[in-house]
Formats: sequence, C-alpha cells, structure tokens
Amino acid sequence: MLLNTKYIFVTGGVTSSLGKGIISASLAKLLQARGYTATIQKLDPYINVDPGTLNPYEHGECYVTDDGAETDLDLGHYERFLNTPTSQANNVTTGRIYQSVIEKERKGEFLGKTVQVIPHITDEIKNRIKLLGNTGKYQFVITEIGGTVGDIESLPYIEAVRQLKWELESDCLVIHLTLLPYLATSGELKTKPTQHSVKLLLEYGVQPDILVCRSEHPVTKDIKKKLALFCNVAQDAVIEALDASTIYEVPLLMEKENLDSIVLKKLNITEPTEVKLDAWKNFLNKLTNPTKEIQIGLIGKYVELKDSYKSISEAIIHAGSVNDCKVIVDWIHSESLTEENVKARIGNLKAILVAPGFGNRGIEGKIAAIKYSRENNLPFLGICLGMQCAVIEFARNVLGLKDAHSREMNPATSSPVIDILENQKSISHMGGTMRLGAYTCDIEEGTLAYKIYGKKSISERHRHRYEFNNEYKKQFTENGLVLSGTNPNAGLVEIVEVPTHPFFMGVQFHPEYKSTVENPHPLFVSFIKAALG
Repeated sequence: MLLNTKYIFVTGGVTSSLGKGIISASLAKLLQARGYTATIQKLDPYINVDPGTLNPYEHGECYVTDDGAETDLDLGHYERFLNTPTSQANNVTTGRIYQSVIEKERKGEFLGKTVQVIPHITDEIKNRIKLLGNTGKYQFVITEIGGTVGDIESLPYIEAVRQLKWELESDCLVIHLTLLPYLATSGELKTKPTQHSVKLLLEYGVQPDILVCRSEHPVTKDIKKKLALFCNVAQDAVIEALDASTIYEVPLLMEKENLDSIVLKKLNITEPTEVKLDAWKNFLNKLTNPTKEIQIGLIGKYVELKDSYKSISEAIIHAGSVNDCKVIVDWIHSESLTEENVKARIGNLKAILVAPGFGNRGIEGKIAAIKYSRENNLPFLGICLGMQCAVIEFARNVLGLKDAHSREMNPATSSPVIDILENQKSISHMGGTMRLGAYTCDIEEGTLAYKIYGKKSISERHRHRYEFNNEYKKQFTENGLVLSGTNPNAGLVEIVEVPTHPFFMGVQFHPEYKSTVENPHPLFVSFIKAALG
C-alpha cells in the first residue's frame, strides 16, 4: 500500500498536439488496471480563466464536469478512459492562477510584499497540483503541462515542476513526450529535435525520467540507446509510441512498452500487481471487428474542426462498439443545408444528430434537417441547441406558429418557444455564468426516454442559457410532442420526443459528457440501435 501520493508530470517537446492527454490517460488506465487509484489534471498556459468563452475553432470542445467547471477537452479523455468523474480541480489555467494570486494580494494576504512570479505564482501552481493529492483519494496524480517546453507562457509551470521535484524527491517523476520526425529522403528517424527539447528542459532545471517518443516508424534499439545517452535517461525508459488506428489502442501499446512497470520501478514501488484490462480489450475487440456498418450525419456549425464535437464523436464510437457496428460520421455544415437540398444531402443517411452550439449561424439549416427527419421517420437526436431547434421546427410546422424562434436568435419573435433562463436575464459577464454542471431530470414512465434509461430519475450535465418556454407546454402536448423529462426543482423541460416516430428525441443536457468506454451512454446506444433499424 502506498503511503504517499505519487506525482507524475507529463511535458511535451518539439511540437504541440502529440497526444500528452492520451498518454496521460493511458498511463492512468494502466495504473488503475493494477488496482491503484489515479487521477489526471491539466495545466493550461493560456490567460483565459477557463475555455468557456473560447471559440470552438480556437480550442475545440469545452468539456463540462459534474460540479459545473468549463474545462479543457482533455478532461473528457480522462473520464472516458478512467470511468471516474473529474472536477474543477482537474483543470487549472494561467488565468485562474493569476486571478487567485491577485485576489489574495488585494485582500492583503501577502502583508505588503512585492508579488512576483517566483515564489507567489509558482507557489499557487504547486498548491493547485497538490490539491488532488491532499484529498487522500488518489495514490497517483498525473499532471499534464499544456503547450510545449520553450513556450514563454509555460515557464512558470516548468519552474513549479522543478521545485516540486526537489520537494517531493522519490515521490515524483517527469515524463517527456516528444516527436521523432522521419526524413523520407534519408530514410531515417531523427533524434536531434528530441535532444534539443530535453536540453531546453535541462536548462530550466528539470531532468526527465522517461522519454515517450511519438513516431510513424518503429524506434530501433540503436535509436533508443542514442537518446538514452544524450538525454540522460535509462535505455529502458525510452518508450516507443507509434501512431495507433484508434486512441483506445494506446493503453495496450504503452503496456507492451512497459511504461507502467518503469513508472512503478522509478517510484520505488515493488509490490506485485497484475494489469487487468479484460473489459477494455473486449471493447477494443468489438470496436476493431464490427459486423455491421452504417452512416449517420452530424449536423453542426463547427464541423471544420472535429474536436469541437469530440465527446459526441467518442460517444458514437462507444455506442457503435456496443452494437457491433462501425459508425461512419458524415460531417455536415448546417449552413450548407436548405429546404431545397436537405433531401439530397441527408436522405441516404440512417440517422442524424443535430449538435449543440450558440448563435444564429446555421440555425435554419438545422431546422430544415429536423423537419425532414420528423416527416420521413429518419432517427433523430438533438443535443442542447439541437433540442431547441426541434422545438422551433415543431412549433412552426405542426403548431402553425410561423414566427416561432428562440429569443437568442430573434429577440423580437412573437412566438418565443425558447426563452432565456430567468436567472440569466441580468447577467453581463459571459464566463462561467450559464446553467452548468449536473442536474436531476425526472422521466415520465411509458416514454421512450424511460425505456432507454430504465429509471425515473437521472442526472445529466448542462451548459446553456436558454430553455423551453413553459408557456407553450399545453400547445405542444396537445399536438403530439411529449415532454418526457423535466427538472423537478425548476420545472425546466429536459427531454422532448415524438412517440409516433421510430426515434425522435431532443435533450437539453449533454449526454456525451458521461459516455465512457466501460459505460457507453444509453441514449447514444439506443440512437445507433434505432439507426440500424
């Protein structure tokens, strides 16, 4: 049994987007499979307090935790891999660090001292890193440092790691993820960029204990020996990380490279433990050997950057695996859809999912797709704004409210079937002010939602400012729209469905945030099952 929490830091070099989050999640998964408790946190070097106000084109998806934190999309990977919830403490930004230090200075907590990057900013970083370890819940805390070594904005984090390495001694290690580029003209992998990356890390006072080398080609023993020599690491601590066909293969690849064994050895943990990954391997086997194949449409306004819908695309993968099915996603820009072309564009698909988002751009395209789906028995799932668009479409074409809209898109509409939440009307600051985090939803028995969930009460995560306008409840229910899920406290309509349709459902919440490898979300599983017919 571990007496002290062990801290593992994952840094990146040479280039960004190498997959620090996936490597961190894979290592945590392997430690978890050995019976240890592990969690992961992400330190992001940008000055925004959180990604909640960032454009999805800039940052990809904004992931929401149970406790209402707007966080980096890597936290989604952590939850999907580990099957355990994350929290506010799992994502820290430079903006949040500086905000906290400045608030302390304003309160006089520094007793008139000059506030500096060292020690005040680095102390705050260290406190945030230790926060999860101090709970006593985790034997391993893996901390991913965002950005690349050498970035100016990452320097305070690297300095905090340097200090912690000395303070924690044998309870701490550093993994450096790097790239080995392949030069086709010479036919060889080049180690020099990695050497320079490690040299830069050394200049900051941090010696990596393990090198994980991303590569498109196998890393030979000679290359490992060369890297070990010039980077001051043991040869068995140079890990090959080849490109994988799916991110879910990475834990098995890292196990094959003995990453978890080397980590335990370097942290002086000698107790014998066995890696148990049966459920994971079963999922992967079904994922890579499907018996069926279908194509569905994902309709959104940010489809150029698929990371904008990362949790949705992963939830579809999980649901596909359960149904022994390979799901091919046709990414459709909602601005490209019109009443005239919608049949040609989506008529050959097996189902459509209308994605969440904010703002007016592409709204009419989403509504056109939903109308086609409803009238032609095409399975439909609408999430957040997708659900609101379904309500607008039904109001216009079934209730006859031709001006029906959301006040978000048309403040002057005479039929505001979607209206702003009462507690949002006086808000001027955008960041962290929406309805965020987990809320209870009560489900009506006998509905499709009840059949899917199999229980009367569920908890799902939210991220929105606008809601179904309850003044129109009676009109909708009298005309065939079933309001199958509501929040028991606020009376907010959470789920709508059309019972005469094979599968037509809109949800105000974000079910994709809770889908994991071990617990695929039932809503997505049922949606893909309906698409299969």
